[in-house]
Amino acid sequence: MSKLLSTLIFLMVMGMLVQAQPDRWQQRVKYTMTIDMDVNTNQFTGKQKLEYTNNSPDILNKLFYHLYFNAFQPNSSMDVRSQELGKVLINGRPDWDGRVRDRIAKLTDKEIGYQKIISLTINGVAQPFKYHETILEVDLIKPIAPKSKVVINMEFEAQVPLQIRRSGRDNPQTGVRYSMSQWYPKLCEYDYEGWHPTPYVAREFYGVWGDYDVTIAIDKEYKLGGTGVLVNANEIGWGYDAANTEALKPTTKEKRTWHFVGNNVHDFVWAADPDYKHLVRKMPNGGPVLNVIYNYVPNKPANDTAWTKVADAAVVALPFMESKFGKYPYPQYSFIQGGDGGMEYPMATLLSGPGLGAVFHEWMHSWYQMMLGTNESLYPWMDEGFTSYAENLVSKFYNKRSNIEDFKDALKANPNNRNLQDLVPMLPDDHSNAYAGYFALAKSGYEEPLTTHSDHYNTNFAYTNAAYAKGEVFLEQLGYIIGADVRDKVLLEYYNEWRFKHPNSNDFIQVAEKVSGIKLDWYKEYFCNTTKTINYAIDSLWEEGGVSKIRLKRIGQMPMPIDLQLTFKDGTTEMHYIPLNLMFGEKPNENAAQKREVHEEWRWTHPTYVVEFKRRLFDLTAVEIDPSKRMADVDRKNNLLELKW
Repeated sequence: MSKLLSTLIFLMVMGMLVQAQPDRWQQRVKYTMTIDMDVNTNQFTGKQKLEYTNNSPDILNKLFYHLYFNAFQPNSSMDVRSQELGKVLINGRPDWDGRVRDRIAKLTDKEIGYQKIISLTINGVAQPFKYHETILEVDLIKPIAPKSKVVINMEFEAQVPLQIRRSGRDNPQTGVRYSMSQWYPKLCEYDYEGWHPTPYVAREFYGVWGDYDVTIAIDKEYKLGGTGVLVNANEIGWGYDAANTEALKPTTKEKRTWHFVGNNVHDFVWAADPDYKHLVRKMPNGGPVLNVIYNYVPNKPANDTAWTKVADAAVVALPFMESKFGKYPYPQYSFIQGGDGGMEYPMATLLSGPGLGAVFHEWMHSWYQMMLGTNESLYPWMDEGFTSYAENLVSKFYNKRSNIEDFKDALKANPNNRNLQDLVPMLPDDHSNAYAGYFALAKSGYEEPLTTHSDHYNTNFAYTNAAYAKGEVFLEQLGYIIGADVRDKVLLEYYNEWRFKHPNSNDFIQVAEKVSGIKLDWYKEYFCNTTKTINYAIDSLWEEGGVSKIRLKRIGQMPMPIDLQLTFKDGTTEMHYIPLNLMFGEKPNENAAQKREVHEEWRWTHPTYVVEFKRRLFDLTAVEIDPSKRMADVDRKNNLLELKW
């Protein structure tokens, strides 16, 4: 081969690699499942055909499956972990999840959950497998080659546990018979980091994108909702064939068959109850069908009113959600009463009640998990935190009310509450709950870095306030660093570039850097990888040689850029902006109506910084660090200096 030809081939290959880098490879699944449910024994049998495409460059010698129902047995990892956390007292309360507590230990043989594999073949050849409680390990007789596809056939049986956590049956809170989440043997994800056979101990999931074709045979009186489109709607009726047709179509068979298809999703959920009621809304201009499925309660019209409000609110909220976070790409979404709180799945959510906060939160998970598919076991803050951030904005849009108003109303109702009196001045108008939760965490002594695996937090308290509250603060504070409008553009670009690709935290930061033109690796390292806190103070001020000076002091260990607002006796204000040297850039002026002066960068190694300004010192009436309160400063008492000369 000539040197010129080899050089040309090398350049062509490198060009192909560079083009491929943004499109991280993904494994692919195609499930075809038939389920036969016995509502008397609460058991079901299943047949699963799984077409698995190994798009990785690796030879696979093993497969791993999730068997989630096996967690609901006495002495399981979930049982023991919950009881151990119950021994930890935080503010005098056991730290266990109140929905689990020690209930699993008390389940009888008829109440436990289980999933058992009857047979498993690959391309017709039986494979050896072994159980690791909620994980099934399959040692392959013949490895799966890179860029190849195999067909896995499985027969299994399962028992639905008495309602314990998310999935299960007969929850007295909702009256729903079956909440079928994490209900089938689900192939674990294999990605650039390898296999992720995460045992089911408490929380968070990770799945392979693909297509689901699911047929469920169940007692003919039962009504179902779930992931995907009901392809035999004409056989079923009940609002699926035409909006507001309330009755199931008659059948002479003892069991009715429901056939759902969901494409490009990474999980499948369904729920069933004979007393379900179905509301349907159709978004205009080819938008998705919105289903609200809830348990009908006789002689309680308020229940119907509340769930009808869910349907109508969804129609109002969706255009705003798409404008802020990207287009919803699926043909339908279902809000289904079930579970034990609120839990998100592709194209559907389980909700114990019709509260709109939970409705908006679980629906926003369609973006921050169902479409982006981050490994939420490793990055729960990118799932729950980003979703909570979006929920806050959707709630504000719908209710036309800022989050801080709730705190102010609580203070009016209880003006002697010292904790509220101290807290309210520290909180921004939006995302106030998140800042309050993060401040409580930072001062508690229980905080762990956001990089902690979701199941490995020492306390539920730390996990909840880290994943939800601090994760939400991460995004709002990012707006402080790069500008709110720029942050909004980052979220849309993140959606466009990384949906259906399992992004990690570095992927998000790279998008934010590209859009903002500002280096942000330091922000992730400090705020996510450590528990270092932000605390800035106004140290002193003086005049020298006709120049007014203010010295600022960094008390906390995390450096930040600074917005410093000066207010003068004539009522005018000035913003003095101090970039952080690690940013290698500056945010745009967020308020064109206010004069802003950009100063030399503050080097992170230096604990103090002196701001100079041209007006007389005695003209000042107030100096304030970050008047927007978006910077998560854990002690704002030293951020404001009011001068009465």
